[in-house]
This record gives sequence, structure tokens and C-alpha cells, in this order.
Amino acid sequence: MAIALTIAGSDSGGGAGIQADLKTFSALGVYGASALTAITAQNTCAVTQVEGVSPDMIRAQIETVLQDLDVRAVKIGMLGSAAATRAVAEALAGCAAPIVLDPVMIAKSGDPLIDDEAIAVLRETLMPRALVLTPNLPEAARLATRPVAWDEAQVVAQGETLRAMGPRWVLMKGGHAEDAVCTDRLIGPERHDFTAPRIATRNTHGTGCSLSSAIAAGLALGLDVPAATAAAHEWLHGAILAADGLGVGSGHGPVHHFHSWWPA
Repeated sequence: MAIALTIAGSDSGGGAGIQADLKTFSALGVYGASALTAITAQNTCAVTQVEGVSPDMIRAQIETVLQDLDVRAVKIGMLGSAAATRAVAEALAGCAAPIVLDPVMIAKSGDPLIDDEAIAVLRETLMPRALVLTPNLPEAARLATRPVAWDEAQVVAQGETLRAMGPRWVLMKGGHAEDAVCTDRLIGPERHDFTAPRIATRNTHGTGCSLSSAIAAGLALGLDVPAATAAAHEWLHGAILAADGLGVGSGHGPVHHFHSWWPA
């Protein structure tokens, strides 16, 4: 059985975070284990409260899972604090599984989910360990301490800047751009572009979490990074296409993780 571990925050609304990661793993035929870094009081409209899990508990969750389960890929999402980030890095010190690092910084509602000190620790401890880094354009700019890149040349250059910080591959996600075609650019030993028509919907809560988890699922199943990214991109496009049928919440609703299994 292919097993993937997600290390992330909980979304009480079920659309992003740990909940989205586990749904993604299940939809793609991978057994999901999890380690909580934070608990959020959240729905499709807002994040009303965030409470971090203690570093010791974060460390214990990860170490306990790795002692027993044959984890073949790790996805890291929301970390929140510098202490949590250090705890994750320490707990993964002996883990050989490939890591997909999604630098979650702002919720779909606009609420901040990480502080500046944690970003500095993430650059120092986790980016060099990551096989794949999956920032959206504002996250990439913050990590690189640059203005947000919009045109292709700027996006590729910023991806190369981030890759120089340690990740073997950087997926520059194009969801925040405004082109009619959404392009995700995978920058690594070679370059791959993944395109899809932009879908007119507000129900995109959890897209970043779900895409990075889908890549981790592909890696757990034995795919290489370009193949795992291509499969994840196609699956997420289907999940967004089907999102309006769910009708969950009154804000930014979730994507339909199980669109291949049951219709909305």
C-alpha cells in the first residue's frame, strides 16, 4: 500500500489543510497519515481563530508515524510558527521519503497563516530538504524577497532563484495570474509547463493544498516529479470543474476531491 504523510494545519470547514490532503490521498488511491501543526476555526468565509500545536506534540506525531508506517512521500503545508517549523525539520531529519513543501502563507479568505520568523526558518531548514516546492506567485515573491512575478520571464527567473535555495524542483503555480489560460511552470533539471483553461468559479478553497498533496500521492505511487505533477494538474482541473456542484458554504467553497468517484 502506498502511504503518504501530510504535515499541516486543520481546516474545520473541511476544504483545505489536513482535511483536503487526506481527501486527495484517498481519491488517488494512497493511504494517508497525518501530523497536525495547528488547529484553525475556519469556514469558507474566514479564519476566526488559530491555535498552534506544541512543538513536542508535532515532533511526536511525525516520529511515531515514521516508526511504524512505510511512508513513501511527505507533504508539508501550514506550519504557522518558527517553533513548529523547527520541530518538523527535526522530526524529518532521518526520513528518506521525498518531500513536497507547500509554503502556506495566506488563507483563501486573506487571513495570514504564518509569521516572518517562521518563513526565515523554513528557508533555512526545510527548503533545502524539499524535492518539490509548490508556491503560488505571491508566496514565491515573499520567499525570494522580490516583487510578485507576473510575466513568464519573471516567473521562471524567480523559480530559479528559489531553486537555488535548495529544492530540486520548484512548481510556480499560476492560479493568481489573470490569463485566460492557467499555467503552472515546473522548474528543475528540465522545464515543464502545465496549462488548462481558467475556470470561472469562486469555489477554489484548498486548491494549493490539494495540488501539492496530489503530487505527493503520485510520488508515493512511484511516479517521477514531472509525471506526478502532470497527473496532479489534470486531477485538480477536474476537481475545480466539478466544484460548483458541491454548494458548500457561502464563501470560497472547496473543490470536489472525489469528482472521479461520485458526481456533485
